[in-house]
Amino acid sequence: MAYTQTKAALQRLIDDGVVPGVSYAFVDGDRVLSGAMGRAAIVPRSEVLRPGMTYDVASLTKVVGTLTVTLQLLAQGRLRLTDSLHDWLPGWADRRVTIHHLLTHTSGIIGYIPNRDALNAEELTAALLTLHVGPTFNRKMVYADVNYIFLGWILEQALGAPVQDLVRQRVLEPLGMRHSTFTPSDPTQCVPTAFAPGRGMVRGQVHDPKAFVLGKRCGSAGLFSTAADLATFCQGVLHPERVAAVLPPAWVHRLTADLTPSGKARRSLGWALTVAQTPTPHWVIWHSGFTGTYLALDPATDQAMVFLTNRVHPYAPNEPYLDQRNAVVGTYLAEK
Repeated sequence: MAYTQTKAALQRLIDDGVVPGVSYAFVDGDRVLSGAMGRAAIVPRSEVLRPGMTYDVASLTKVVGTLTVTLQLLAQGRLRLTDSLHDWLPGWADRRVTIHHLLTHTSGIIGYIPNRDALNAEELTAALLTLHVGPTFNRKMVYADVNYIFLGWILEQALGAPVQDLVRQRVLEPLGMRHSTFTPSDPTQCVPTAFAPGRGMVRGQVHDPKAFVLGKRCGSAGLFSTAADLATFCQGVLHPERVAAVLPPAWVHRLTADLTPSGKARRSLGWALTVAQTPTPHWVIWHSGFTGTYLALDPATDQAMVFLTNRVHPYAPNEPYLDQRNAVVGTYLAEK
């Protein structure tokens, strides 16, 4: 397919000044249609967006990296959905929270950390472990980075290495995602994100403040990737039997089911769910990242869209982007 309408919707994001540029990839089975349009940067000077540039994909780290390693250990029986967070991290006091709660964002973990962004890694780690469980526990899906930070620490306990090292060894390298990294060596190949106090224009370093402090021990953000590499990952999710050692098929095939306690929160393990109407109504899995990144995968039709922007450039949060992004996704789901 040419995806003429979806590409036109992406171009409108640029023409309307919502984002500086867009990199995209449309997956149809073994075929990938990709491209780039617009600018990589508008300050301190205008810079054309080049094909193959690398993005800080923010929370896509959760599903590409941390979730994938977690599924591997679930398939091997080294973790169970019913495992208590306390059993793996004794510094966490509440024994009710399980891996299932963390994966589906139904843990209800809340709390305020004073001066959070001024803390060092040791201080932030200790502060996160003092958070508490609120009234939404096991009842409501409330998306929170802390769930996947804790999952990363569980993986570290299980496998003996920081979560970002585990993602590199167990996901990026075996899938051949050779342009994906947590430590970009050439910032000029990275699309800049936002101006941050004390850091200036962030480029080639993770934008997320918690990930910046926690470094290799952060499972909620920190990955840099390209549209082509993310298309490769999507093809693995669509055909897990081809890469069963990385994406265990029995678990991957469950990702199109609502696995929240209520069964009504439109959330699977890691992924969010939306409905595609053709050929008949069915679930599509998706995830977004704060910096302006998005994946949508439709296993029923063997299709996926990778949609990367730097919506926080030069300043976050750029709230108007969200409605425009949802319109692009709606156009894609209707067109495909």
